[in-house]
Amino acid sequence: MREAGTEVMEPSIFGLAAPAIVALAMIVVIVILLWKKVPGAIGRSLDDKIAAIRASLDEAEALRGDAEALKAEYEAKAKASAVDAAAMVERAHHEAEAIVAKAKADAESLIERRRKMAEDKIAAEERSAIAELRATTARAAASATARLIAERHDAGSDKALVDQAISALGRR
Repeated sequence: MREAGTEVMEPSIFGLAAPAIVALAMIVVIVILLWKKVPGAIGRSLDDKIAAIRASLDEAEALRGDAEALKAEYEAKAKASAVDAAAMVERAHHEAEAIVAKAKADAESLIERRRKMAEDKIAAEERSAIAELRATTARAAASATARLIAERHDAGSDKALVDQAISALGRR
């Protein structure tokens, strides 16, 4: 508390009160900032950063579009490969059935010829003809089997089986 009759002196410099000095100092700082063009430099810096961010966003958008196009292309290729693989398997089944039918027909005609020959020969020759017929049938079956395996398991069908296995893994 102040006593009555005492006067308090406000601080001053060159006859200016403290709030006036602070205001004058602020004006000087603001004038120096404007003189050195600090707000323009800050604006340019921010504009440069905005331009860099926009460029990055544009590049990211372009990359996303490219990725989506690649994805669509590979999905179409995968679907086409699955259809091709199914067609190859179907063709292989038909070819195998045709080969088996032909082998059966060939084996039946061979058996018929051998049986007629065996009836005309004596009993000793009959046993020999049957042994020969069995050997021929085994060779024909082995040959037909070898042809069937060679036709069903060439490089193309192996590729189809690999592609089919890969596409089956992709669906899991």
